[in-house]
Amino acid sequence: MSLEPGDQQTGSRLSIADRKELGRSLRKSAPRSSHAEWVPAPDRADPVAMLAAQDADRLDFLVPIRHLRMGESAFTFYRGTAAIMAGDLAGGPVSGLNTQICGDAHLSNFGAFASPERALLFDVNDFDETLVGPWEWDVKRLAASLVLAARSIGLDAAAAAQVSALAVDHYREAVREFSKMGTLELWYDRVTFDDIRGRLPKGGDTARFEKWVSKTRRRTSLRAFSKLAEFVDGKPRLRSDPPLLVPFRELPDELTGGDLEPRVRAVFDQYEETLNAEMQVLLSRFEMVDVALKVVGVGSVGTRCFVALLIGRDEKDPLLLQVKEAGPSALEAELGAGAYANAGQRVVEGQRLMQAFGDNFLGWAHGSVGGRDFYVRQLKDMKGSADIEAMDGARLGYYAGLCGWTLARAHARAGDPVAIAAYLGKGGPFTAAIGRFAELYADQAESDYGAFAEAVASGALSSRPAAESPVQD
Repeated sequence: MSLEPGDQQTGSRLSIADRKELGRSLRKSAPRSSHAEWVPAPDRADPVAMLAAQDADRLDFLVPIRHLRMGESAFTFYRGTAAIMAGDLAGGPVSGLNTQICGDAHLSNFGAFASPERALLFDVNDFDETLVGPWEWDVKRLAASLVLAARSIGLDAAAAAQVSALAVDHYREAVREFSKMGTLELWYDRVTFDDIRGRLPKGGDTARFEKWVSKTRRRTSLRAFSKLAEFVDGKPRLRSDPPLLVPFRELPDELTGGDLEPRVRAVFDQYEETLNAEMQVLLSRFEMVDVALKVVGVGSVGTRCFVALLIGRDEKDPLLLQVKEAGPSALEAELGAGAYANAGQRVVEGQRLMQAFGDNFLGWAHGSVGGRDFYVRQLKDMKGSADIEAMDGARLGYYAGLCGWTLARAHARAGDPVAIAAYLGKGGPFTAAIGRFAELYADQAESDYGAFAEAVASGALSSRPAAESPVQD
């Protein structure tokens, strides 16, 4: 399945009536009820083999950490399986309407961050796999993740189904609202924490919410600096906490090829050129003083991810930037290559299109670090995510609806909400179908997790650092 970059732009070529008719007509080729289907293909790729193939291009000494994190539960395993699910979805029905999609819209890839005006916003917050594709792929990935999350906190099948349905219903209702908005009204729409506060379920959640907001607001560069950096001979530098945080000064030449820091600085120079002029001026007021290799996330563990420590006016004025490797989207094997030759630019442009307000420091580069692409963003800027394990059914249901609404806004910004709303309609056939799919696919993910756990237990996949690891803790 190959998509053209302009496929999401139907709204710019057709009248509103034609866009509605397009959405309704696509129900004939892909009935909404057909999205309930999930049967593994006879030639379905071995999920363990797919994960092992991904490991081949990662830093060997970090791969066991990836396996360890994915092995915590079926839900955490699912977080690292975007490529597996893309292969599964490619064999199923597609609506025929494409937009910029997250590509990995599971529950934990939504969260809080600060707008340029320092307002706390809620949005999709991970775009490593973003690509033009079927909008419903994101919805299916979100719905299945909710079923897995519900099971992980002990909810029964009926409650898990209700949580999934809330996300899809909120998505459908939000798309319908967005389809009626003016172009600029939709473009500027966003979810603030004042919005969330005003819609909290009744009960004791307000105090819990305010505590979480206060904690999130404290997650700034200054707070991150206190945790990740130290002073040596009066000069700031990044701490050593191998293998999770390893300053370049401690990385052996056999791992890096030598002279790694100058090459990362070259990446940084290219990155600066992708920023707006005013941001280039702002960045010029900071000096890079240290760089370290940093382990992040679950699915990203083992990729080349660095943190750069910059100092502005003085040591009380730090800036921490994350320089993260960007490879091909996990969806490209099924959807074809995107519009950008540089994978870092693919991530950045996708994020700018889908997020209401993006990180001012967001940019990309092609570097001399193995000839790889990178993107750059702030490491900490009031970023926060929900603690799923601390939720009960009511809280997870509320959060599911919030994520569904937020995903709809991202798709509406990037694509054609009029056509998508017409395809979805006012009733619940699509919600019922996605609910059934989510249950079936959660079963499949748990089965895959079982195979993965067996591979780790047998030693076919390692979750213990090798004795000859170049960096030891």
